[in-house]
Amino acid sequence: MSPSPSTTAAAPSIAAATSMGAVSLTVSDLVRTRAFYETGLGLSARELDDGGLAFGVAGDADLVRAYGDAAAPALSRRATGLYHLAILYPSRLDLAHALARLANVGWYLDGVSDHLVSEALYLSDPDGNGIELYRDRPRDEWAYADGQLQMATLPLDLQGLADELAAARKPQAHAPAGTHMGHVHLQVADIAEAETFYHGVLGFDVTTRGYPGALFVSAGGYHHHLGLNTWHSAGSGPAAPGAVGLRSYEVVLPDRDELRRVLHRVRGAGLEPEDETAGSAAVHDPSGNLVILRCP
Repeated sequence: MSPSPSTTAAAPSIAAATSMGAVSLTVSDLVRTRAFYETGLGLSARELDDGGLAFGVAGDADLVRAYGDAAAPALSRRATGLYHLAILYPSRLDLAHALARLANVGWYLDGVSDHLVSEALYLSDPDGNGIELYRDRPRDEWAYADGQLQMATLPLDLQGLADELAAARKPQAHAPAGTHMGHVHLQVADIAEAETFYHGVLGFDVTTRGYPGALFVSAGGYHHHLGLNTWHSAGSGPAAPGAVGLRSYEVVLPDRDELRRVLHRVRGAGLEPEDETAGSAAVHDPSGNLVILRCP
């Protein structure tokens, strides 16, 4: 693979309109998972031809695809893979409704945070797969210092968030239109290797290095489309084949020309795309996480 992007004159830049698509998971009990995503998160379920279930807002793109395997090895916290998937809501009120849905079913939060650029709720699905539910602050409120986006992990005003519901006309049973996959946060084995791949090859821009053992990258000036950390996974490899956890996640490119450009860089780095079609291809990152590159 090419040298670390920090030592090269210039790294390529992925198209600004790039976004995140569906995250595919292996779960131990598909019935239990369906109940969680439908009732706890307010998403609609759709049966897939291959036996899995897709979850999202009715009529919109899939957010999560789940495949059940009762014999799957349990989720490994130390392996590379998913740290959390992050579902982005259109407004603070919509995030408050998400909080209310979880409270109504008695689902516990793992944590809450104010990240300056966003407000976030953290939880886990029934198998322990990490999930973030969040809303963004307007971009004109984001702060920068020395060219780095300022992010932090501060206490969230949870009561203030809940108080948003006073303006609601009625409970929101389902996640609203416009809810989408905002970012994906991965556990990786080595930050430098991850930066070489995601920044130097795929072309995501580095937005902040302010968290020890982590890196955040994005397209189009967003705070991050991908989080990469070694907090539990430094030097680790992927989980056992077929284990509960991440199967793949999608990076959605705006068109086929951009897909061809990215795949040209992938091949130039000595990597061979898998399952390539006119509109998609797959590639493993240095930590074994499977990235599906596709265009609409």
